[in-house]
Amino acid sequence: MEVLFGFLVGLVLLVIGGELLVRGATSAAKALGVSPLLIGLTLVGFGTSTPELVTSVTAALEGSPGIAVGNVVGSNIANILLILGIAALIYPMAVNPKGFKRDAIVLVVAALACLGATLYGHLDRLIGVVFLAALAGYVFYVYREEKAHPEEPAAEVHQHMSDAARPGPKAIALSVGMAVVGIAITIFGARFLVDAAVSIAQGFGISDTIIGLTIVAVGTSMPELVTSVMAAIKKQADVAYGNIIGSNIYNIFGILGVTALIQPIDVPAQIAQVDIWVMLAATALLVFFARSGFKLVRWEGWAFLAAYVAYTGWLISVAA
Repeated sequence: MEVLFGFLVGLVLLVIGGELLVRGATSAAKALGVSPLLIGLTLVGFGTSTPELVTSVTAALEGSPGIAVGNVVGSNIANILLILGIAALIYPMAVNPKGFKRDAIVLVVAALACLGATLYGHLDRLIGVVFLAALAGYVFYVYREEKAHPEEPAAEVHQHMSDAARPGPKAIALSVGMAVVGIAITIFGARFLVDAAVSIAQGFGISDTIIGLTIVAVGTSMPELVTSVMAAIKKQADVAYGNIIGSNIYNIFGILGVTALIQPIDVPAQIAQVDIWVMLAATALLVFFARSGFKLVRWEGWAFLAAYVAYTGWLISVAA
């Protein structure tokens, strides 16, 4: 009971910390005159991925590679199959063809890069540098392209993401302070979460990889879930879609990149054998559905959710 309480406390702190970070950082950026396009593309994207980042880095430093890598792979699977599935059920998503072509290519490249690193079996600092360079190149290219064509739907998505971020204090000092407090709370929450997750895995005699792929991955994806569901309810389905695509790219290139740079780790065999292929299949299914008619409709949302239930059920049967 105490371990479960610690896990829930860690999860709540991660969500609160990530929210404070996004609010503080976006408010400070707006006060400094940073464009909504750049805020939506960077601060909101990175902010919603902060729980995954801090959790994976903390797990790597504490010698739990199953949680560090499983958190990223599991989050990407949950983002597509669970979160996009729920969002598509709430409101069908129109997909902008031009933005889709660019982002889908990068998403597939990121997924294949993750596959390569997973099959290599070790995330070293060179891989970390390559991943972070790829992320920086992607952000720079998108910003330059969308700044040149601000009237296009792809650019409007990132501006909407900036507008959707709930405001923090208007004073720059208070905004920065809120962001710093958010980071501190997130770090503290990640330590609670990782320690509790390891204890749960040991207590039930299952691997920390399965814990990382399931409850940790879904838990750290709560900011994406809230953002996407709220966007779908407001009928801003393009924001929900853009949020998930961006998050999955950040998760691979950003989170795995930073984690490998700080603490190189081995990739658990189970992820290389099964879960990375599930992530690739989910990515391929997303691309296929989005490409067919450039819209994600409700029956496709049901298909996503059915696939996630089947995958989760399989993980539970393996752990039993």
